[in-house]
Amino acid sequence: MTPDFAQRHLLGTRSLTAPEITALLDRADRYAAVNRSADKKLSVLTGRTVVNLFYENSTRTRTSFELAAKRLGADVVNMQTGASSVAKGETLIDTAATLNAMHPDVLVVRHQDSGAVSLLSQKVNCAVVNAGDGKHEHPTQGLLDALTIRRRKGRLAGLRVAICGDVLHSRVARSNIHLLTTMGAEVRLVAPRTLCIPGAESMGVEVFHDLRKGIADCDIVMMLRIQNERMSSGYIPSTREYFRFFGLDREKLAAAKPDALVMHPGPMNRGVEIDSDIADDVERSLIREQVEMGVAVRMAVLETVTRNLARELGQPWGTEA
Repeated sequence: MTPDFAQRHLLGTRSLTAPEITALLDRADRYAAVNRSADKKLSVLTGRTVVNLFYENSTRTRTSFELAAKRLGADVVNMQTGASSVAKGETLIDTAATLNAMHPDVLVVRHQDSGAVSLLSQKVNCAVVNAGDGKHEHPTQGLLDALTIRRRKGRLAGLRVAICGDVLHSRVARSNIHLLTTMGAEVRLVAPRTLCIPGAESMGVEVFHDLRKGIADCDIVMMLRIQNERMSSGYIPSTREYFRFFGLDREKLAAAKPDALVMHPGPMNRGVEIDSDIADDVERSLIREQVEMGVAVRMAVLETVTRNLARELGQPWGTEA
């Protein structure tokens, strides 16, 4: 793989260039093929240690990172913060110092506060991968979404992508906006006024407050979960009303291109942001493929940041896949 991505950390997509994104997607594409083979176990990260440090609940992301690391041959430690010293009041910085003393190679971190992962990356000697921080970013989700689109559409440049729903609270939306616009896609945000990012137009996107108009002639319709855990009250009148106007069903999807594909980062609130008939449509839905590509992307990211760390420290690097 060409060294187009030479950073030790992956903290977001906003700072990534098109060549860096392409390098990661190309590498992940090769790992997707490995994951579909009979023998999935590699030795790329043999002797390396990956620590998953999740301050928020996660099923898909944490499992995906764990599976990715194990398929590369790494030793994996999953830290449950509720059963650690964090529950006793230990600060993020103290946790970082403790883990740093154990010499892991990669820390994969999810945290409820925006910017917390970046702060942690400044306090450790290993590579750090952002698995989602507050409302800031979720870069590997943006990468796996891009890989999923590219594999089905053959390109990213020139596509019209609508990101719909609770954009305000979505780190997935922000990572996708940065990545897709960098790669030449046209991005639209479709949301109620109460759930839209203030001044979103400055991010190079077009904003709509009507779902049918927003997804008109779009190639990709990406639905987002209503994030009740990040809301206080008053954002939507009711889930029933929300689905009526902003929930994706077959009738509303007819406004998009006839071959438009549907995505959702999960977990889904069926009957709130998406109808089961659409979510389970094997011809139109990419939701299961997104999960599959998540493992491939995280394998590519873990390998790349570990290799870059080794080069930075002057350490030998093993055989690549």
